[in-house]
Amino acid sequence: MLAKIFQTYNKTNSKKFPLQFLMLTSSSSFKRLNSLLLGALGDRGQRKSNLSVMAEGNVDDTNTTNDDDDDQPFTPWAVSVASGHTLLRSPQHNKGLAFTDKERDSHFLRGLLPPAVLTQELQAKRSLNILRQYQVPLHRYIAMMDLQETNEKLFYKLLIDNVEELLPVVYTPVVGEACQKYGSIFRRPQGLYISLKDKGKILEVLKNWPEKNIQVIVVTDGERILGLGDLGCQGMGIPVGKLSLYTALGGVRPSVCLPVTIDVGTKNETLLNDEFYTGLKQKRATGEEYDELLDEFMTAVKKNYGEKVLIQFEDFANHNAFDLLIRYRTSHLVFNDDIQGTACVVLGGLLSALKLIGGTLSDHTFLFLGAGEAGTGIAELISLEILKKTKLTVEDSRKKIWLVDSKGLVVSSRKDSLQQFKQPWAHDHEPVTGLLEAVKAIKPTILIGTSGVGKQFTKEVIEAMSSINAKPLIMALSNPTSQSECTAEEAYTWSNGHAIFASGSPFDPVIYDGKEFVPGQANNAYIFPGFGLGLIMCGAIRVHDEFLLAAAEALASQVTEEDYAKGIIYPRFKNIRKISATIAAKVASRAYEYGLASHLPRPSDLVKFAESCMYSPKYRNYR
Repeated sequence: MLAKIFQTYNKTNSKKFPLQFLMLTSSSSFKRLNSLLLGALGDRGQRKSNLSVMAEGNVDDTNTTNDDDDDQPFTPWAVSVASGHTLLRSPQHNKGLAFTDKERDSHFLRGLLPPAVLTQELQAKRSLNILRQYQVPLHRYIAMMDLQETNEKLFYKLLIDNVEELLPVVYTPVVGEACQKYGSIFRRPQGLYISLKDKGKILEVLKNWPEKNIQVIVVTDGERILGLGDLGCQGMGIPVGKLSLYTALGGVRPSVCLPVTIDVGTKNETLLNDEFYTGLKQKRATGEEYDELLDEFMTAVKKNYGEKVLIQFEDFANHNAFDLLIRYRTSHLVFNDDIQGTACVVLGGLLSALKLIGGTLSDHTFLFLGAGEAGTGIAELISLEILKKTKLTVEDSRKKIWLVDSKGLVVSSRKDSLQQFKQPWAHDHEPVTGLLEAVKAIKPTILIGTSGVGKQFTKEVIEAMSSINAKPLIMALSNPTSQSECTAEEAYTWSNGHAIFASGSPFDPVIYDGKEFVPGQANNAYIFPGFGLGLIMCGAIRVHDEFLLAAAEALASQVTEEDYAKGIIYPRFKNIRKISATIAAKVASRAYEYGLASHLPRPSDLVKFAESCMYSPKYRNYR
């Protein structure tokens, strides 16, 4: 191929040819091409082109080692033959005003930038100051997305160094509003769009993505975005946001991440009538047509990226979420964050909360408001943990867990009309219609909300929980903030300061009766970045339920005595990379124990190995 390029150049002998040519290939091929073209170009080639390896760590770009913090200079181009103007528009390599004078001369940047040279730290400080001037959260989101598309390393440095402040901006709750208005704020495409128009050609579509070594895919069909319903194609904000967190919180290299939205239409009439809607303007496909498209996608992904690519399902409707997980868990490396990730983070919070409310997990009675994929997924993992730690049967461990759906308490007399995933939780009890009545009848010690409907934990419900328990554990998990079952202030006030509270979306600390209460946030971002890193670094081929238990236990172990003193049942997000490394190590350890890891031999210190695999946003020095 290189000889062919060289021959073409000799035939044309055009000065323009090198300036139009840009391709990616292996390191050795780059060197060969460099020699061929520079030989042909002579001194003119040295002036006009700078051909070398585009490197971001290793050439193979895997997450098993990390060279990003290497101080050795490298050249930011594949075959470059490109102007400084092009370099400034490459988000992976642009450094903005951090280009040194020497780099500006070497890469034809002189005059394209103001003369000042700023450090990356000063750039981050400036960017944060600009963000803080925006009063509207959605404007901050847009600014962060613009930064990601212009200077990738600065985006991740800013997010990593200010994670507690910026996590709500790039993900929930602001990402929910961003998805609702995606058509109006759309600037440039992010991720890969696969629609019904692509049926029969999905493998070709995947090959259009510029990166070839993909290790993590987050995919949605947009039918159940957070608690906001069917947003169709505009759900792309979710995969993009999730993968930003994979990198910032879990250290997974951005170049191995692929956000995907599968557009099968929408049942949202508002979007169908919106002139700015970015997706297919047709009713959502279901049944065989839907299943065939998803099956083609899953087959194409495995064929194009191999056995070990992690596919994370995100915000699918209940009926499809369970079906997809069951259908592909034995043939692909799949993970559903709404079912399994939420279950992990909630179980982690429950395990740490035991230090505050006392007893073991099996000593408590759980009542869920919401019996969808999140609620039943959490219930199943709690049951597995109880089963693991006691001599109870599966049926007896499940009897400690009760669910309330839109028709009332899930009981055995309703079994014939229940969806299959609810049936294991239908226990013997007389019918109960409302949540308050269920609290009074079941007398739970722990109340968990996964309903997706706000304001369901009323004053009467919280007061009833407080009359039953000295320290009621209240978990209002629905997102975004507007859909939370109650606020932190309501939980603390209505319980007279006795509740232990955690939510899905962030709430500010609350002062009640002169005492500060700090609510915990049961954010899936505690789990999936480290969980994914663990699967990647050990080369896992399947996800086992034991991996989920290991992740939850690892999360609980990171809560400190200082946190407990403030009633907090989740660790501080400022330590998230340390938390992710611990979770990754525990997940990888279980994978090795169960014979599901393919990267051998097993590292002696998995925590240190996880940390060594993590992406660094530090700027590289360019030759």
